[in-house]
Amino acid sequence: MKHQLYKLCCAAAIAALGTGVSHAAVDLPALNIDKSQTTVSGLSSGGFMAVQLHVAYSATFKKGAGIVAGGPFYCAEGSVMNATGRCMASPAGISTSTLVNTTNSWASQGLIDPVANLQESRVYLFSGTLDSTVKQGVMNALQTYYQSFVPAANTIYKNNIAAEHAMITDDFGSSCATNGTPYINNCNVDLAGNILTHLYGTLNARNTAALAEANFVEFNQNKFITNHGMATTGWAYIPQACKAGSSCRLHVVMHGCKQNINDIQQRYVRNTGYNRWADSNNIVVLYPQTSTLATNSCWDWWGYDSANYAKKSGPQMAAIKAMVDQLSSGSSGGGSTPPPANTLPAPSNVSTTNASDSSMTINWSAVSSASGYNVYRNGNKANAAALSNTNFTDTALSPATQYSWSVRAIDSTGNEGAASAAVSASTTGAAVSCVTATNYAHTTAGRASQTAGTTYANGSNQNMGLWNTFVTTTLKMTGPNYYVIGTCP
Repeated sequence: MKHQLYKLCCAAAIAALGTGVSHAAVDLPALNIDKSQTTVSGLSSGGFMAVQLHVAYSATFKKGAGIVAGGPFYCAEGSVMNATGRCMASPAGISTSTLVNTTNSWASQGLIDPVANLQESRVYLFSGTLDSTVKQGVMNALQTYYQSFVPAANTIYKNNIAAEHAMITDDFGSSCATNGTPYINNCNVDLAGNILTHLYGTLNARNTAALAEANFVEFNQNKFITNHGMATTGWAYIPQACKAGSSCRLHVVMHGCKQNINDIQQRYVRNTGYNRWADSNNIVVLYPQTSTLATNSCWDWWGYDSANYAKKSGPQMAAIKAMVDQLSSGSSGGGSTPPPANTLPAPSNVSTTNASDSSMTINWSAVSSASGYNVYRNGNKANAAALSNTNFTDTALSPATQYSWSVRAIDSTGNEGAASAAVSASTTGAAVSCVTATNYAHTTAGRASQTAGTTYANGSNQNMGLWNTFVTTTLKMTGPNYYVIGTCP
């Protein structure tokens, strides 16, 4: 990927001490979440990812989204050159009408949720006047994009604060004009509070006392996804009332590039301002995490991991949706109403057929009284809408990779029955391989070429940055002499 993305979209993190104590990771709990009150926000690559989640999963995030220094849905259109060019530095090249057309087309195909859900959304946009990483014109394009789907009265766009590229607070971080790690700046503005208040309406005053350490939960993120640029654990802030079974809201927070736990420890989890509002308003805050294998610790908003990165089938997208579903799936106790008991038996005779490099068909026997079925791949729901048939072709799989599937029947009220026994099978083809090396080494090994001092990946022709022995790039081979910048699943 263009070396510029490292420099611009959150440059190398300097050594920093963690601000919290260590925790033993646990499984993400099932809580009593009001599913109509689920929202999302994010900064930089997390801002682009928040838009993707909001639009692709609009049935889940219809309440709204907060975007800080992000851009329009599918802005990069699968190109790292678009990502680092028009979607960051040269916004005049963004065609919002094309992106709107793509959104409508994908919705009509069921690749993302119906755009009608967005009519109910509230959107908060923020762009600092000093932002030298994601120029204000990119956020202007996002405002224009949303005008095709969200009522203007439901949108706030704050773009008159002299802030650099950062999540801004009123009491923590670097000076407001700083562009550098941890990319949290003290601008005397409580941006987290402003976002949450716009999305949810009037809130109780934030808790200004020390927050209970037990409310910070490190969870096993690998229950939802393995690799694909995501860490083995993630974080959540769960107020005590939510643990005790009270009805709570859910807000998902997406960090930016070079802001995961490995880069800045727990600063984004603890010091961006969300938790104090969450504590006094029964809001669970989910903080998914990228890993060191993600390009510059960024979320996938240009296709470094998957060509389906912006769709519901995108690996990172589906994993975060599965986390939301898990948190919203029940109660941790305290007298709230438990989820309904499974009333339908597990489907039997689950099998796989028609294996290919990128797909697999799953078959099962019908369940009496079932109105439909859901298929789960590696624990995550694979189908967008309930299935009426007793077979399903799962697509966008990686070659030479083993997967596991199970099936649940659905009754007439939408409740799922028991899960079937899992069946495992592998796709065909050659395994995808990755090589991390200097750009010079990539060219001498025949994986890339150079022109005028710039390195380009063979096949995809993606810009890898300067041709020298200092810039390091990970290339993924997806076909004979065809390489893309990214990570291997």
